[in-house]
Amino acid sequence: MLELRVLRLLLVFLVFAQVKEGLSVPTQAPMEISLTPAKSRRKLQGRFLHITDMHPDPHYRVDSSEKKACHRGKPKEGKRPAGFYGLPFSDCDAPFSLTNYTLDFLDREWADEIDFVIWTGDSARHDNDRRRPRTTAEIYELNRALARKMERVFVRKGIPVVPSIGNNDVWPHNIMMPGPNSITAEFTSIWRAFVPFPSYQVFQRGGYFSVEVIPDSVAVISLNTMYFYDSNTAVGGCARTEPQDPGNLELDWLEVQLQMFRDRGMQVWLSGHIPPSSRNFYSECVSLPRLTTDKMEVGSNALTFALCFSIQYVRYLELSLRYQDTILGHVYGHMNMDHFFLLDAEQLGNRTTGSDDTSFVAVPAVDDDDDDSGDGDGDEDEPASVLKHNKKELYRLLLQEFSDLPRAQNLNHDNYAVVNVAPSVVPTYLPSFRIFAYNTTGEAYLPGQLGGASLDESQPGRPSRSLKALSGGLCADAEHANSWRCHLEEEWHSSPESPSRMNRLWTPLGYAQYTLRKMDEADESHPPKFKLEYLTFPVTSLHPPPKGDGADGNATDNIGAVDAAVSAEAHNGANKFWYPIPRRHLPRMLRNNTLTRSKKFAPYGLEDLTIPSWTALAQRLGRSKAKRLRQKFKQYMYMGAAGEV
Repeated sequence: MLELRVLRLLLVFLVFAQVKEGLSVPTQAPMEISLTPAKSRRKLQGRFLHITDMHPDPHYRVDSSEKKACHRGKPKEGKRPAGFYGLPFSDCDAPFSLTNYTLDFLDREWADEIDFVIWTGDSARHDNDRRRPRTTAEIYELNRALARKMERVFVRKGIPVVPSIGNNDVWPHNIMMPGPNSITAEFTSIWRAFVPFPSYQVFQRGGYFSVEVIPDSVAVISLNTMYFYDSNTAVGGCARTEPQDPGNLELDWLEVQLQMFRDRGMQVWLSGHIPPSSRNFYSECVSLPRLTTDKMEVGSNALTFALCFSIQYVRYLELSLRYQDTILGHVYGHMNMDHFFLLDAEQLGNRTTGSDDTSFVAVPAVDDDDDDSGDGDGDEDEPASVLKHNKKELYRLLLQEFSDLPRAQNLNHDNYAVVNVAPSVVPTYLPSFRIFAYNTTGEAYLPGQLGGASLDESQPGRPSRSLKALSGGLCADAEHANSWRCHLEEEWHSSPESPSRMNRLWTPLGYAQYTLRKMDEADESHPPKFKLEYLTFPVTSLHPPPKGDGADGNATDNIGAVDAAVSAEAHNGANKFWYPIPRRHLPRMLRNNTLTRSKKFAPYGLEDLTIPSWTALAQRLGRSKAKRLRQKFKQYMYMGAAGEV
């Protein structure tokens, strides 16, 4: 009996000890991102990878027909069969051989050269074959397989990966109910290596999160654009009268995140799958001759009118401009076409459109899966839809937008943000990825009340800027009085001294885009090669400046990027020049400093990727006389497949 009492006392003591230990050391500490510990934090390389829209397809079959979704059948005479690494310029998805080859290449050639990865979704195949409909299980398994590969290639090397949910990562595609739901629960498991543990609760509610990719300095915010997408009929569309709408809740969260990072003196990249675009046309663009309804057929896949990111777009644009001094840039995927566009404050101004919060604009219904309703058994002689009219129209719409910009002397950079849309890995055109370079030197930007320290609220004559103030008399109308634009009164934070406006610490300097070439000639024994398609830098920034130039301020070309590279050399105490793009990743003709210009690889010649640099390029593209530059822009957008545009 005594022994039994002693045993009970011992058990009580052990339980108490366990509880006491549990109070001092949390039992839940799933901070390890894999069973294999990641390496300690690496030295900054000043680069990151943006990759998007891989669309792996487990049913892809070599030598099959494009009209059967590359799942079966033989193409008719004269038609291309599905290749071992995919079928470029087609509607077929990516074989595993392509996705594995791409990630293996990045592992081998680039993993040691980058600091983090932005991965903007669509990691499952399209629903383009009625004989083989997608299932939820297949979608999750494809995402899980890619996530495991991304973890092995990057995370286990200490490289953060920031993924986003795409419209084809859910079933049915384009539809996502308010969370928490089975989708957010599943992706919490699939992305355990990527989503920080403190973000789990928010992620399970909405599928969005943030990661400090450079602790206390730079964060990437992954947005769930499914709650903004006008094709998602399961949500309400961010109306101000619906504060619990999942899109409103997400934008409320985004506002808190941006303010928190700004208060900490950090900089932020915004990322997601579907670009925040209404195609940036004012209401009068509906009446453009080429956009009249007599050129469209009801129910066809030709040009249609869409209200993409309407009310949501107002709030997103307002936050983008309110926190312009904190946001380094906006990177997205989904469209498959390489392009950029501007978010413009004038779109939110005193303009009536016949709708509460919506800027009615004509946009092509450009979707990466316009033909998802097909069964893969169409007419073999029907032309491929890669260059359907609606996709080609994007080029014309962007040029029109650029031509409408004010002249340089009248352009106020406070009014703009820039969205970069990257091409895809899936060979809708050619498989691609981007490497961004950014400045890792200099002093950090410290925001003031309304921008930089030299432009705070005490500066005499500085005008007050907010969405409501910009809306002017519009808010006096009962029709608009309860709209978002008439209730967002917070002051906008912009400064010409911020990293998004001038080259300083964390400013993006440029990117290099790589594409997979000669896919039709490749097979298992003779793989294709990723080669540089183009870069945004001037050629002179790729190498050390000649003696007497650059370091002492006497260089006349590309002062910004050269100074950043020279500063990086001095800051790191290195004996070698910091190359924005490592020389071994450049084509032979660009590997030495004898070449100062290259129309083939560097037609843009941007000193950096600040807002002034992008708006200047947009103005150049807006000039009708800039035929060669426009031709390059079009070539990059369609990768040479739209010569007749």
